[in-house]
Amino acid sequence: MTTKAEKTTKYIIETVAPIFNKLGYVGTSMSDLTEATGLTKGALYGNFENKEALALSAFEYNSKRLLVAIDEQLNTEGTSLEKLFVLTKFYRNYDIYTMEMGGCPILKIGVDAQHNNALLAAAVRETIKTIEGKIALVLENGVNSNELHLPVTPLQFAKQLYTMLQGAVAMTTITKDRKYLMNTVAYLDVLINREIKK
Repeated sequence: MTTKAEKTTKYIIETVAPIFNKLGYVGTSMSDLTEATGLTKGALYGNFENKEALALSAFEYNSKRLLVAIDEQLNTEGTSLEKLFVLTKFYRNYDIYTMEMGGCPILKIGVDAQHNNALLAAAVRETIKTIEGKIALVLENGVNSNELHLPVTPLQFAKQLYTMLQGAVAMTTITKDRKYLMNTVAYLDVLINREIKK
């Protein structure tokens, strides 16, 4: 059974996660957080040691949501090739999927935290490694089942694939032009078909 304190903590994290994601760690003020939650500063600090602990919990919440969504794509029935296309289809609408989160947590928090929050920056790097590892596993399974041919190791290819996706996410975010994402995903689909499909 969930206690009142646990419910309050959950409510705070879910409420502030998109705010930290939109405004960044430095850009988010305590008044932003108290206004959004309807709680006092004391109530927030009663549940979290400090702003840094709250920001980290908020990122972990968004990160888990993202990892679950990626798992759902990669754990679908089908061949490794089909799973890769399910993933690229997901990324075709990634900007829409992450909208309620305040944008892509990898991009937003990853850039924002680089010079002002070592813990957050490290958490983002870990999430990136996790995502790349998930993609690499699908690629490795494809190679082992003689379905895919990779010019490099599965992890190296996964890193490149993810770099292209995140680059497109960054350009779409900066320019507010979805074509960057749509065109990159279309190119990746062609690349997968022409270059690594056996």
